Amino acid sequence: MSVANAGPIAASEPPPVEEHTPGQNDLVETLSEDRPIAPDQFDPRYETTKWEIWSYYSYYVGNNGLSLFNFAPTSFQDLLYEAAGDPGVLKFLGRDRTINSIVLLANGISFAIQVVLFLVIGSFADYGTWRPYILVFWSVVAFAIGFGWLGVHTADKWPVATGLYMVGLIAYQMCITFWTAAFPGLARNTVEMREKAEQYEAGAIDRDKYDYADMMMRNRLQNVAFIMQSLGEIVILAILVGILFAVNVNASAANNLWGLSVLIAYASAVWLVLALPWFWFEKHRPGQPLPPGMNIVSVGFWQLYRAFTQIWRLKQTLIYLIGYFLLGDSLNTTVTVIATLQNTVVAYNTLTLTYLFIVGITAQLAGIWGFWTIQKRFHLSTKTMFDFIMVGIILLDGWGMIGIWTNKFGFHHEWEFWVYQVWYGLFVCPWYSYSQIMISEVTPRGKEFLFFALFSIMGKTSAFIGPIVSSAIIDASSDGNNSLPFYFLFGLSLLSFLLLAFFVNLKKSRQEQEVFLAEERAIKERRASVVSQGEVISEPISKGPKI
Repeated sequence: MSVANAGPIAASEPPPVEEHTPGQNDLVETLSEDRPIAPDQFDPRYETTKWEIWSYYSYYVGNNGLSLFNFAPTSFQDLLYEAAGDPGVLKFLGRDRTINSIVLLANGISFAIQVVLFLVIGSFADYGTWRPYILVFWSVVAFAIGFGWLGVHTADKWPVATGLYMVGLIAYQMCITFWTAAFPGLARNTVEMREKAEQYEAGAIDRDKYDYADMMMRNRLQNVAFIMQSLGEIVILAILVGILFAVNVNASAANNLWGLSVLIAYASAVWLVLALPWFWFEKHRPGQPLPPGMNIVSVGFWQLYRAFTQIWRLKQTLIYLIGYFLLGDSLNTTVTVIATLQNTVVAYNTLTLTYLFIVGITAQLAGIWGFWTIQKRFHLSTKTMFDFIMVGIILLDGWGMIGIWTNKFGFHHEWEFWVYQVWYGLFVCPWYSYSQIMISEVTPRGKEFLFFALFSIMGKTSAFIGPIVSSAIIDASSDGNNSLPFYFLFGLSLLSFLLLAFFVNLKKSRQEQEVFLAEERAIKERRASVVSQGEVISEPISKGPKI
């Protein structure tokens, strides 16, 4: 739980309930005491162990996306293609539709379900003691879906494949989101952070040094997790190549479909084995206590209401949320457009695509290791590293834009895709680590699961808008130039960079978060007082002091 203004001893004791209603003066006084606010950091029962950290890394190596995020969509679309035949249409949801239409509708349905689940589950996952079971449940669902693909590899099974595809996407996104949301709590319960808190309490370090240590510990956990995932994925892919040869995927369309099902099951089995340590070693740290008069369901909707009505008070969080949406939209669409061009150039050759993937993952490993090493060596902030990554994305879109005017460059030749994999891995892939660390920077402590869910929703939304706009741009052109979306993508990336680089201030964000949490504590104390007196609760949200 979040304990404000408490040291290693006081933090383990519940704060007293005030009999009066705290007002703005109380909030200002609370903030002026300048003490660390660290959720359950000082309870020795929840101190992070090395086994727990390594099991956290292990889960990510398994949940690398190969099963339900990479191979399952490929198998689904391949089955639709085989089932549709020459007409290229299938009856879906009451009418004949093209393959692309079915895929878009399946994605839309899956996304709509994800929105509801993220909002409801994400909002009350920050309370109580049962939240680790959210990840366990969705992991089991993901494993079952992965193995279920072994029975779906012929064209007549495409309706079943549609269901597996949609539920699989939901399970994968739930797992990756709630796994990621755990790392701030892990970082803030380490031995190193306990020692920093004791130094701060004793006056040996100031708040800026304490916050810097907190930032670097979160960077370390997330970046090393990404490095371990990259290393493990290279090994997994190397074995995967052997499986491709064993099932002879190039022999026939049937062999290719069977091979995809085997690969999905293989990746799911690896995920299952590597997830078990995390389920065993994770310490079930308690979330925030339930406010008086609320249960685990009602508090979720209350917190959700506060998040939507009060996020404008977290101005830096809101700016990053908007920028995250725009840049995520640009990057997701850029990858989709380049993948389309790449598939056309290499003629969908499974082995060539796999080799390109291996090169990309190897470059990704070098990239994230390089960024993390430079950050440590020169004591750079999360924001500085994030700005460098945005420049890499802009240059990538700029290269693609060249292809609008000439066929000599701009993703028209096979050699460019080998170079792309290297550039993407070295300078763009660190986005997937640092963008999550940035979320933790602008998230009020103790609200990680809710805010990571909100950001995940924004990320999923951006995955749809960009492709639709890009498709419309291509359709509207007279020659159907597939490089034309890079006009839109380059401009969007540049706009995102200007917004995030010049208007997001993490120090201001920390101040806004403290005011937000102080206001919430005041409301909870008022609620506790009213409930104890048996009165009807009607508590307006305080506007609080301005920053």
